[in-house]
Amino acid sequence: MLDSIVEDEKFALLMQKNIQDLMIHFFEKEQNFGILCKIEDVSFEPELPEKIILGFHQLTLFFIAGYTFETAGVVDNNLVFEAGFGSDNIGSVVTVPLLSILQLIIDETPVLINLANYKKDVKKPTKSDGFGVENSMASFLSNPENSKFLK
Repeated sequence: MLDSIVEDEKFALLMQKNIQDLMIHFFEKEQNFGILCKIEDVSFEPELPEKIILGFHQLTLFFIAGYTFETAGVVDNNLVFEAGFGSDNIGSVVTVPLLSILQLIIDETPVLINLANYKKDVKKPTKSDGFGVENSMASFLSNPENSKFLK
């Protein structure tokens, strides 16, 4: 019975909307948060060195705080943010499809658990045409909802 719900398209769309609405609420309240997500669905622009990519677990936790929080926003059903990785703090724009987020976390407590397992037509983020941060920022700025996150 549960399988028929979690694999249902309408359920997935409801979960996606809940994830988006909660994150926008966190942005409005200036509340830092964490996301537990499926790393296989995450894209990095520019691509990170293989040494760093291999260090990620299948389920990876990202904290959206500080500079990362300031750059974060919801764009085309994705959470997009900038972050630094590794000992050299290699910068990359991270794109996470909302349905790949399994948990939203505040202060080590999950405030949302995404059980949706719907696969059809769930779009994986595409690689940019080489302009990386510029394309990501243009996309971020093109969404009027994100203008309130810029200071």
